[in-house]
Amino acid sequence: MILVCGSAGGTALTGTIYEPDEEPPTFNGSPDDGAAYTWICDEFYEVETGGQRQRIDDRELRIAFESPLPRGFERRKAALVAAERHLRTQFARLGVDPDRVAIETEPTGVPDEAKIDR
Repeated sequence: MILVCGSAGGTALTGTIYEPDEEPPTFNGSPDDGAAYTWICDEFYEVETGGQRQRIDDRELRIAFESPLPRGFERRKAALVAAERHLRTQFARLGVDPDRVAIETEPTGVPDEAKIDR
């Protein structure tokens, strides 16, 4: 299991990549194509009322969450690249510059050939 975390503006979002020897959770919308790697992470967006209060930088806003977005990949690097894009997109939906999002993976012992090219 690889946890991929994006952080910016004093908050963070973490998703999970399940590896070939792990069984990802199953729920409506889960990939059933037998992909080697499965990425699962929430999606969210800003709402005027309801939702969860969140402070990002100097703004207080309300966030509503959608169902997790499961996606299957054959290669670890493709899953890592998709995870980074997904996290940056979620912050952009809240008005945060995607380039400000710091991405970290855990475990930190990801082999060099699997790391995201920056």
